[in-house]
Amino acid sequence: MSSEDYIKIFDTTLRDGEQTPGVSLTPEEKLEIARQLDKLGVDTIEAGFPIASKGEMEAIKLIVKEGLNAEICGLARVNKSDIDAALSCGVGCIHVFIATSDIHLNYKLKLTREQALQKAIEGVEYAKSHGVQVEFSAEDATRSDLDYLKQVFKAVEDAGADRIDIPDTVGIITPARIYQLVGEIKKTVKLPISLHCHDDFGMAVANTLAGIEAGAVRAHVTVNGLGERAGNASLEEVVMALHSLYKKKTRINTRLIYETSKLVSELTGIMVQPNKAIVGDNAFGHESGIHTHGVLSMPLTYEPIEPELVGRKRWIQAGKHAGAHGILAELREMGWQPNEDQLKEIVEKVKELGDKGKTITDTDLSAIARSVMRKTTEEEKIITLADLAVMTGVKVVPTASVKLIVDGKEYVAAETGVGPVDSAVKAIQKVTDSLANIRLKEYRLEAITGGSDALAEVIIKVEDRNGNVASARATGEDIVITSVEAMINGINKILIKRKQAQSHAK
Repeated sequence: MSSEDYIKIFDTTLRDGEQTPGVSLTPEEKLEIARQLDKLGVDTIEAGFPIASKGEMEAIKLIVKEGLNAEICGLARVNKSDIDAALSCGVGCIHVFIATSDIHLNYKLKLTREQALQKAIEGVEYAKSHGVQVEFSAEDATRSDLDYLKQVFKAVEDAGADRIDIPDTVGIITPARIYQLVGEIKKTVKLPISLHCHDDFGMAVANTLAGIEAGAVRAHVTVNGLGERAGNASLEEVVMALHSLYKKKTRINTRLIYETSKLVSELTGIMVQPNKAIVGDNAFGHESGIHTHGVLSMPLTYEPIEPELVGRKRWIQAGKHAGAHGILAELREMGWQPNEDQLKEIVEKVKELGDKGKTITDTDLSAIARSVMRKTTEEEKIITLADLAVMTGVKVVPTASVKLIVDGKEYVAAETGVGPVDSAVKAIQKVTDSLANIRLKEYRLEAITGGSDALAEVIIKVEDRNGNVASARATGEDIVITSVEAMINGINKILIKRKQAQSHAK
């Protein structure tokens, strides 16, 4: 395998990634991430910027002492104090840098081109004299004068640098231009070329891949695309594109990508956006009926890679765009086996909720399935609810009135209670007590999913004077109405039992 077929992964999650606004890792947390990165298979871990703080040095020393397989690198400006700080941590590689664009030289460093060039040479020579690998970065390379950039890279090559890096520091280059730039630098130096791309215009991954096409052999990346401002090139996107689209090789164990993403997200407190490629929650989720039908028949219809390849699983989302195939697959995974009519009713209920702007969770879907598949037989209902009115408020005694149809006859009752559910249940019992003497024995609200507009599942247990007990459930958006439906379902169960017992007695 040629060197250009094998791309090395230089992970800077612990350095550039930690520069994400709001992120600050303890030495122990950095060590935990470093262990995971090593397990993942990155070639280089840029463990931090040693001169930045004592805590930074402590973290880098902890990582070095761990004896990981990956090369451990520290960042340093091209001055002795920075380089000495990195050397004191025991790293095997020092990533030295100085800006080469006129805007940085004039306004930040206050140096001439000649002065910056000399500092670059001296920094590389000093680091190399201590026997470490040296990677040299020309900060803001993509806004630097090309002839001067070539001069700097050639000079650090002669000074002993092991590899050079082209940083797109403010993410302003395009894929076509980075391809050309890498080609020009390859004509000037024989050293391996790295790329360090930022995502200010959303092109960090595209630029990294274009540079690799042109001959770069090392990619600077961060897990989840963390980094200053809009972040860096995302490890997971670069690696999977290299493997799947470019047929390049890396040392990355792709099946550990998702668990690595989750660990970094947990420790940094930066959540991954749902539609993030590879590691986002929706990356392998499907709702559209057309898509779910296709992906269930042949995953490649709507998935470019198998989710298991990156440690993920495919999932189907029930919603207004969902089709029967997808919902049936999801129900079967939960253990439900609806018949054709039941499935049709479940799909209708899902779409009805979806049209109201609601997200259907797995728990919601299961509750809907349960309410459809375990409800009392419709044709044998003895009591049905015709109307329900509830009044409640801060200074109003909760009051409910119900209109029930019992064996074709209409009954109306009203009651007060400690709350709207209590008053509604008491109003129902006021009607049924005299007719059937059935009382509420147990009530519980088993599942409320999502937010304030989520589905509720009510489970009740009722008992008649003969000791007959029945349990019933109901699922709905309104807790009061759902409670009333559950109560009526329970009463119907007992009345049907009585009716069946009487027929058997005859």
